[in-house]
This record gives sequence, structure tokens and C-alpha cells, in this order.
Amino acid sequence: MNKVKGIKKSMGSVDIESASQKLKGMLSEKRYIHSLGVMETAEKMARCFGVNPQKAKVAGLLHDCAKDIDKDEMLVLCKQLGVKLDAVKREQRSLIHADLGAKLLETEFGIDDEEIISAVKYHTLGREYMTDLEKILYLADVIEPNRKPYDGIEELRALCETNLDCAMLFAIERSIDYVRYRRKKLHSQTLAAQQYFLTICKEKVTE
Repeated sequence: MNKVKGIKKSMGSVDIESASQKLKGMLSEKRYIHSLGVMETAEKMARCFGVNPQKAKVAGLLHDCAKDIDKDEMLVLCKQLGVKLDAVKREQRSLIHADLGAKLLETEFGIDDEEIISAVKYHTLGREYMTDLEKILYLADVIEPNRKPYDGIEELRALCETNLDCAMLFAIERSIDYVRYRRKKLHSQTLAAQQYFLTICKEKVTE
């Protein structure tokens, strides 16, 4: 893989057209369309909440850059690139793409902006003390217009216009419900994020 040209690294000022063309060759058509939807949604949310819209666009476009890599190849790449994986991620390889994708932003797209890299890294499991950019990417991923409708999506979209923290709690709890429905093991990182946002939202109610 060759790095995309025309990137100003530190400010997240990526040549979107070049990055988009490279990404198109890495993903299925459906995944690529989803990525464009996340990019547009993240940019709109960023403008609404006073977050750098360019960084949101880049994170949204590239968040799934590792998603369509063969699961066995993911493990090989993680070892080669020094991406550490815990037992849950090794067992549920669909979780690996966020960590690996964050690394590929550096190695394949020449991006060294820590805010963008961090947003991609945590867009699947979430975490405590998420930045607003991290929240925006997590949420844009699950509400973008190409998403197949699911129970609660319109309520979540409404929350995303007014309160990022409560929107995160809503989204994470539905993610937890889905994982339990599939009888998969919940990652401790997601459970910690749930408790974190639950505390924040309770505090906001009592204010």
C-alpha cells in the first residue's frame, strides 16, 4: 500500500478526494457508501457542537478502513504493526478493525493527528472520558442515513442534535443489548463507558 499524497498531517487537513479514492479500493461498495455517510454526518455534528469539522470528516471517511480486511490477515497485520489485542478482541475479530484502522491512518494515509487517530480507535467500543470528536464519530457511525432502520434510531438521531453524552448512553446501551442478544462477551471497555455516561446523564438531570 502506498501513502496518499497531499496530506497536511498535524491539522487533519487531508486531501479528502485522494483519501476517498484510496479508501474505495480497500472497501466493498456498501462499506464505502456507509463511510461517505458517516463522513457527512460527522461533519454536520461537528459544526453543531463546535468541533473541528475537517477532523470529523477525515475520521468519518476513514473509520472503517480496516473493516474489510480478512480476519486472519488482521491478526498478521496487528502483529507486524505492533497493535496490541486483548482476549475479547482476539475472540471477536470484528472488533479488531478499530484498533488496526487507527494504525493504518498512520502507516497508509500518513495521518499523525492524535485526535483523529483516537476517534477511529474508539469508534466501536467507546471508552470513558471520550472527547467530543470521539463521541461524534461513534454516533455518526450508527445514525448515518444509509444505516438500515433499527428500533430507537430516530430517538437517537434526535438526541444527537442536542446532547452528545446522553446520545452516547442511549447508543451504548443498545449496543450492549445487541451483543447480549447475540450471546457474545461484552468488552469491559464498553461497560465502563456505559457507567461513565450514565453518571454524567444522571448529573445533568439533577442540575
